[in-house]
Amino acid sequence: MSNSHSDTIPLHPSNSQSDIDEIRSLIDDSVHSGPAVVLPARHPATTPPPSSSPFISSNIPPPPPVSSSSSLQKLQSVPAAPPPPPPVGNSSSIVANGFGPPPNTLTEPVLDTVKRDLWRIVSNLKLVVFPNPFREDPGKALRDWDLWGPFFFIVFLGVALSWSASVKKSQVFAVAFALLAAGAVILTLNVLLLGGHIIFFQSLSLLGYCLFPLDVGALICMLKDNVVAKVIIVCSALAWSSWAAYPFMSSAVNPNRKALALYPVLLMYLSVGFLIIAID
Repeated sequence: MSNSHSDTIPLHPSNSQSDIDEIRSLIDDSVHSGPAVVLPARHPATTPPPSSSPFISSNIPPPPPVSSSSSLQKLQSVPAAPPPPPPVGNSSSIVANGFGPPPNTLTEPVLDTVKRDLWRIVSNLKLVVFPNPFREDPGKALRDWDLWGPFFFIVFLGVALSWSASVKKSQVFAVAFALLAAGAVILTLNVLLLGGHIIFFQSLSLLGYCLFPLDVGALICMLKDNVVAKVIIVCSALAWSSWAAYPFMSSAVNPNRKALALYPVLLMYLSVGFLIIAID
């Protein structure tokens, strides 16, 4: 209403009739005074009602909308990851270094198997017979030992001796093969009984590869009939074989028992050299 609070007449509790008369008098006064000014209604507050969420609303304005073209440009500007490097070498080199799974040799071609075995024989032959820095560490030289190489050298020496014999070729081959095979086993047992730190088949492989110089000497003696030339060739082959076997056999046993391990080896090589010279 337009009247101020000073024009308002308070109601006093007297009786019901006096209250009615007073209300009527107030209504008449308001009619005579003029139309009442109605104030415009206020809009409700724009503030959101209090939420029951435990999180506090932030006053930071939202980020501006990003167009699809700008987002596409950002995706195109990101560099792609480089491709992985190609594998170096084949699976056999990985296995030789001790990394990666072993190759599946059951499904590979026979030619690949033969090539891998021949490469292993050539590699072990270089490490045992020829000078190389690994001769001072026998554990590294024959870490990937095999028995195909020693078997081939024993058979080749037996064939060379039987070919040089004029009679009883089969018996000569049998004696040579038995002497070399049994000698390698006995020498390996001798090293193990002396307390040597070497694997049984690794020692057999070593003694078999050390026969390579004697194989070369037997092959040359097949083409020479001169006894003096044969003696020189066989002595050179014996020295070469002894030099090849010395670092491996001596490092496998105690230095105080080195002579006990090397003497039987030299004795076997001398027996083979005598057979090369004597058979005619």
